[in-house]
Amino acid sequence: MIDVCIIGGGPAGVSVALYTSRASLKTTIICKNYGALEKAECVDNFYGYMGGSGKSLVERGLEQARKMGTEVIQEEVVGISLDGEKNIITVETITHTYKTHVAILATGANRAIPQIKGIETLEGHGVSYCAICDGYFYRDKDVAVLGSGSYALHEVEDLLPLVNSVTVLTNGTKPIDFPEGVNIRLDKISELTSTKTMLGEALSGVRFENGDELSISGLFIAMGIAGGTELARKIGAVIKDGSVQVDSNMRTSVPNLWAVGDCVGGLKQIAKAVSDGAIAGTDIVKFFRQ
Repeated sequence: MIDVCIIGGGPAGVSVALYTSRASLKTTIICKNYGALEKAECVDNFYGYMGGSGKSLVERGLEQARKMGTEVIQEEVVGISLDGEKNIITVETITHTYKTHVAILATGANRAIPQIKGIETLEGHGVSYCAICDGYFYRDKDVAVLGSGSYALHEVEDLLPLVNSVTVLTNGTKPIDFPEGVNIRLDKISELTSTKTMLGEALSGVRFENGDELSISGLFIAMGIAGGTELARKIGAVIKDGSVQVDSNMRTSVPNLWAVGDCVGGLKQIAKAVSDGAIAGTDIVKFFRQ
């Protein structure tokens, strides 16, 4: 059992860890990569950092957290859920499951929605971003998952016990291994098709660039790595305008769940991310000492 589990190893997440670890709370950071800062060639607008790559800044931050006693685990988080009776949060990676009293979403900004005609207009009408949330509504129906990596595999595994069939749509990218019985289409997607119902437009299928069509009732978006809003959706936190909603202490609408950094919106700067982490970290220490 972990006291504090931080999903994301950038400035916001590490800032939380510095406060909680110093308060002798068992703190774990789970992160897959260096996030947006990995591509920053030079950072020279952050206090005390006289120029250097974004990657080196993240590495120094993680090393500082380790020296404070924080455990850093290099894994990809694919799921998160809450036991409402005990207020215990379960964090799932590709290979492990972690139980924690408190979790913090610090995964950076949400990824762009795939530029495929029909996705945005059909959100909530056949297009979903959370298999564990919406899979039940497609039981015994044919569905598809858009993605090719571990996050897509996790969504497929949640859907298989419920639906009639699952097709993985890679949109031209090479997929990892998926379970037997899962159809895989490598073709590039042209658009989503729809039909009119009493409630408006509803997803009816996918049209590929080669002219082929696939009839499905549901499409689950799972491209790349699950970001803050995807994980927030899985656990039921409120999202508005693409950002996780938090109060003045960085608490979400879900008990024992905080969110910090770019995933909560606002100024996308390192200084703001560190500030969010400091606010959340001090609030979490108070939470445990109540």
